[in-house]
Amino acid sequence: MKQINKKLGLAVLLFGISLILMSCGSPKRDLRSKPYVKEVFTMGTYIKITSYDKGHEKDIAAALDIAKDYDKKTSVNQSGSELDAVNDQAGIKPVKVSKKVYALLKSAYSYSEKENGFDMLIGALTSLWHIGFDDARKPSQEEIDRAIPLVSYKAMTFDDKKQTVYLTHKGAKLDLGAITKGYVSDRMADYLKDHGVTTAIVDLGSSSLVLIGNSHRGDNIPWTIGIKDPNKEVSDQVGLLDAENESVATSGIYERFLKVDGKIYPHILDPKTGYPFENDIQSVTVVSKKGVDGDALSTTIFGLGTKKGLDFVEKTKGIEAIFVDKDNKVYVTKNLANRFELDKSSHYKLGNLSDLK
Repeated sequence: MKQINKKLGLAVLLFGISLILMSCGSPKRDLRSKPYVKEVFTMGTYIKITSYDKGHEKDIAAALDIAKDYDKKTSVNQSGSELDAVNDQAGIKPVKVSKKVYALLKSAYSYSEKENGFDMLIGALTSLWHIGFDDARKPSQEEIDRAIPLVSYKAMTFDDKKQTVYLTHKGAKLDLGAITKGYVSDRMADYLKDHGVTTAIVDLGSSSLVLIGNSHRGDNIPWTIGIKDPNKEVSDQVGLLDAENESVATSGIYERFLKVDGKIYPHILDPKTGYPFENDIQSVTVVSKKGVDGDALSTTIFGLGTKKGLDFVEKTKGIEAIFVDKDNKVYVTKNLANRFELDKSSHYKLGNLSDLK
């Protein structure tokens, strides 16, 4: 359950996404021949910025500081964070939070209101399972039954004037793990663009990726993104996707999991049952304009399964998706069909959308 980062030549390989970097820059942009790469460990993972623009080392360091600042404020596994303070006072009193955290919480609330599998108060359940940590375990049914009533975004109130947040039920817990990386990736990318960065990749833990501009190979040439094979090592891929000025976010059953008595329990929990979602999806990659959309909605779509997930994407403006199911078939939404190419050396096959039931 440890993340592994490897560099193979010019390829930066990610567990959900692999980014293939190719040589030579555009004559219209003041770009480096080789990328400037800066990485920090924060938010429980490695966060990296890869930039081809010259002279933005300080801006890149400042953007990485944004991630570190959010980590201090929002980690629920770190004492002293603002979210921990809100959780500690659940059912007791409202807690004033910083402007940054208040805006994040409001964003998370808007996604929770969609009631499609994402709930910002999932913490009562995630803290029981704690999948991905050394103390991970399968809770008893009695524990799960006690926690489920506490999982509802409706059990919280906001006071915009006082900038306070209140969890109305004692034992309720915020956990924004399914949205924070995407939200923070947007803040980082916005900062870089505001400071003149034109050609870069913001990578938060490999599952949330923001592409700034298009490829350094030319003004009209997109980046090439490799979609990770969920059944193989980090370097293997299902296929290639062309993308630019977009976010690419992946959720899958292979990222973090708990194995008990031979059964695999993935980390993405269903708020209604208290157990990990069980359906036909191995992984889903969401392509969107905003990182927060990709992060939050990849969890939503994962919980729906391939057929319902595809239907959801088709009806939702501004997002596209690539699904890998447990039969090793790959389904691609219509608007991505001309931008995705299956890796012929893989054992996967393209599925027909009309065959889904």
